[in-house]
Amino acid sequence: MKAAAYAKVNLTLAVYPRSADGYHPLRGIFQSVSLADDVAVLPATDDLVTVRGGEAPQDETNLAWRAVEVARRTARVTQPMSLDIGKRIPSGAGLGGGSADAAATLGLLADRFGIDGETVAELAESLGADVPFSLVGGTKLVEGRGERLKDYEPISDFVLGIVVPPFTLSTPAVFDEWDRLGGPTGDVMDDQSLPPSLRGGPPIRNDLFPAAVSLDPRVGEWRDEISTRWSTGVAMTGSGSALFAFFSTIDEASNAVAGIDVPTRATEAVRPMALGWERIHE
Repeated sequence: MKAAAYAKVNLTLAVYPRSADGYHPLRGIFQSVSLADDVAVLPATDDLVTVRGGEAPQDETNLAWRAVEVARRTARVTQPMSLDIGKRIPSGAGLGGGSADAAATLGLLADRFGIDGETVAELAESLGADVPFSLVGGTKLVEGRGERLKDYEPISDFVLGIVVPPFTLSTPAVFDEWDRLGGPTGDVMDDQSLPPSLRGGPPIRNDLFPAAVSLDPRVGEWRDEISTRWSTGVAMTGSGSALFAFFSTIDEASNAVAGIDVPTRATEAVRPMALGWERIHE
């Protein structure tokens, strides 16, 4: 059983003060994109986690392996499994790679073990904030801790150029810094930098950006430099450090990222996707 697990980009992300449960409510437009990890989960003689090409853990702390464990426990299955992940989505970038891997793993095993959709959604919520979105993907208005998903008009009039700078940011640290700064809001991207489908809608901003810059000013320096090179607005996804901009065609985005001639962890031109993951048929 194999699947493509797609990255996500927060086209807009509003953050609200920490609630009694210790989490910050969120509201934003999330979009699946074509950058993907490959996930394979198969019966085995012993439990095994293998990660190729990335920095994700190769033990029981891997979020996708936790998806294996909750799926087996729910289905009352004891069969050992092997989990193989080929990483292309950089870690610590705000692109949701770990959540995408977990969602794809959960989806594959739900099909194999016959777990119903309502239960799968509950399991996804138990695994982490981005997993419910990654399980369904596409374009969604996401609220709460990430568990409330509302359909949003699918968007297809843009592609994205993504640049991942050569450093990572800790999600808990960024949220803590957002609290320390008093809950700032991010800069709003100007309409000229947006595709027609996003003009006149919710403001395209990321409230975590000021906190990310406070923790590591290089985020702001990279955004400003890329914006100057590309002559358009540039935003950060999630808690960083990945940055993105909108383009009209894949060739335009590809040329833009090809022009980044300084060391990065990744540069990608990506298309919007209608799913968070999909089975690979061989």
